[in-house]
Amino acid sequence: MATQTTSGVKISVEAVFQSEYSNPENEHFMFAYRITIENTSEYTVQLMRRHWNIFDSTGETKLVDGDGVVGEQPILSPGDIHQYVSGCNLKTDIGFMEGYYEMIRQFDNSVFHVHIPRFNLIATYRLN
Repeated sequence: MATQTTSGVKISVEAVFQSEYSNPENEHFMFAYRITIENTSEYTVQLMRRHWNIFDSTGETKLVDGDGVVGEQPILSPGDIHQYVSGCNLKTDIGFMEGYYEMIRQFDNSVFHVHIPRFNLIATYRLN
């Protein structure tokens, strides 16, 4: 599990290879990941946007930007936890993701970025 705290917001990530949704013959490797966002700060925050850098072992990089996460822009009071599951497909069986969330502190509407730590996407059979 990859974990990092930025400005009092802790991000933890777990990734899993999805062999049943992958098709290696067609260069399609599917991964699921679970993100846990924990507000350890003293302020209520809201996740507004996400930015991902997605890399595979061919050297290809995909950039993904968008509002919220899986259709939500969660508000987290101090001590709150928000968890979601999403997925990513690669052309290779090894890669990684990293990025950041754009968040707003509700007491003063200040915008800040919370780093999403780099996590590996590796097909299970490559771990032997």
